[in-house]
Amino acid sequence: MSHASADSFVQSGIVARTLARRGHWRVPEILFWLAALASIWLLPDRHLILNEIAIIGLFAVSLDLILGYAGIVSLGHAAFFGLGAYTAGLIAKHFALDPLIGLVGAAATAAALGWVTSFLVLRGADLTRLMVTLGVALILAEVANQAAWLTGGADGLQGVIMPAILGRFEFDIFGTTAYVYSLVVTFVLFVIARRIVVSPFGLSLRAIRDNPLRARAVGIPVNARLIAVYTLAAAYAGVAGALLAQTTQFVSLDVIAFHRSADVLLVLVIGGTGYLYGGLVGAVVFKLLQDWLASITPQYWLFWIGLILIVLVLADRDRLTARLTAAWRARAAGPASAAPAAGPHATPASGER
Repeated sequence: MSHASADSFVQSGIVARTLARRGHWRVPEILFWLAALASIWLLPDRHLILNEIAIIGLFAVSLDLILGYAGIVSLGHAAFFGLGAYTAGLIAKHFALDPLIGLVGAAATAAALGWVTSFLVLRGADLTRLMVTLGVALILAEVANQAAWLTGGADGLQGVIMPAILGRFEFDIFGTTAYVYSLVVTFVLFVIARRIVVSPFGLSLRAIRDNPLRARAVGIPVNARLIAVYTLAAAYAGVAGALLAQTTQFVSLDVIAFHRSADVLLVLVIGGTGYLYGGLVGAVVFKLLQDWLASITPQYWLFWIGLILIVLVLADRDRLTARLTAAWRARAAGPASAAPAAGPHATPASGER
């Protein structure tokens, strides 16, 4: 074996170990999902709002895949959400198939739209992408409004009756089945997304986000990777929309409105981008804040949400999050890892901030 081959083999082994280490589940992650599981029994009277949180969280994860990892900004992500909702609603109304089939159908149609529009989205820079994504959502909303024979138009899609999940679990008025269903789907898709972002594919997306010219120079197929992740994110958004249609048994033009895209962007601003959990945490904070503020001041709750957003920006949430993360890692590593840094001339390890 030549010297170059040996170096390449060693480097590939280092990369493999690094990816495996990043894929390990940490204590805060496990606690997060245990808390979500416990909420099924501990918060039985809050299942309706918890169901909305799970759906918004999945929707935010889908946007984070393209915004946080690939650097694709979007003002029209609700196009995929709404298409998934209408697909699931129409499947239930006209064919009365199992909700899981509706999820697959919603993911397929949303992914198809994502694949087709990705060629338009990737042709320009950030401002162009914003306008293209917004235009796609506005066109789809107008199509849904005009095709009242299919979608119900402004009156919404009526007569959606959702069959039992797997023929056994009926949807109840308390939202228990709906919440468990949405939580399980969100968890499964989150695990898949988590595995993707710590894979070589996910690392290549970060390289493209940081410097697309350099990524192309080292041999990364930039356009192919961006098309793939955009299609995947569209499928995730379609599933989120399908969950909303199935658990509420109603679909209206609201699912594809501009405020859906704005809300999910706000969720990511609150929770942070580029680590998936930002979408879930942001969904929890946003929905609970909305519920609490709307109960106090129904007319002006958006004002307070905006004020909180301004405070987050001025307080530099990303820097605060980075400091808390570094402190947690230092505590988890223990005194042994801190020993080399005890000297006055110690320097941070490579990659640390």
